[in-house]
Amino acid sequence: MKPSARLIPIASILAPLLVAACRPGQAVDPVILSLDDQVVRQSEFAKHVKALEAQGGEPLSSTVLPSILDSYLEERVLVLEARARGLVKAGASAAEEQQAVQKMLSDDVLRGIDIKKTDVVTYYEGHPAEFASGEAVTLRQILVPTEAEARDLRRRLQKDLKSFEALARAQSKAPEASAGGLMGTFSRGQLPADLETAAFALPDGGTSDVLHTSLGYHILRVDSRTAARRVSLDESEARVREMLLRESSDQKVRQFVSELMARAKVNHAAAQLPPRRP
Repeated sequence: MKPSARLIPIASILAPLLVAACRPGQAVDPVILSLDDQVVRQSEFAKHVKALEAQGGEPLSSTVLPSILDSYLEERVLVLEARARGLVKAGASAAEEQQAVQKMLSDDVLRGIDIKKTDVVTYYEGHPAEFASGEAVTLRQILVPTEAEARDLRRRLQKDLKSFEALARAQSKAPEASAGGLMGTFSRGQLPADLETAAFALPDGGTSDVLHTSLGYHILRVDSRTAARRVSLDESEARVREMLLRESSDQKVRQFVSELMARAKVNHAAAQLPPRRP
């Protein structure tokens, strides 16, 4: 089979940038991004691509290179700005660079973001579907391989409903037998259809008839039932506030990066093309 022509080892294209000489007047390692007097060179991007290929264990497709370059430039322009502000020392590691960027964003860009109670209320009232809690049941089950066993257990339960947990521990073949048959709490759509219909038809404390599935013969008991309701504003406030804060922070950072990129000079062509030899 012919190898795919679309998969081009990007690192192999860019690797010559690290060592190749160039024609007179042409930079050996041209600048691909500059912000004031801070720069990023072609070889740095080549190293980044090579690392991505090593992580993935295969060559990157040439079609993804532009998006990789755009993301890389946005990440590096933040580092250049942090460096210009004196937050990044010479020879800093990648982790130290990221710490400096986070400090810059926290101290400057994200400072003063305030999510008011009115913002939370507006979101809560405008998205009612997000705060609807469906009906749920907490179930126990006994699962046995034959109908005869199941019918016998069902008769014993009719005489003593309180014996369900003990019978589950002693007779059930389900994984949760040691927990007295406790399966957990389920909303609609989380159980096999054959069990769901029966489970949601039972009252609190109700025990089902024998149910047959591909796993065997089941007897269910509803330990408790939670009616469908709307989660209150008080219950939802912390989650909504965190989400609004995250969205506001993301928007502020995107705006800051856009402003830096508008100030910066970018040479996309130099980032993607190997230099010519002299």
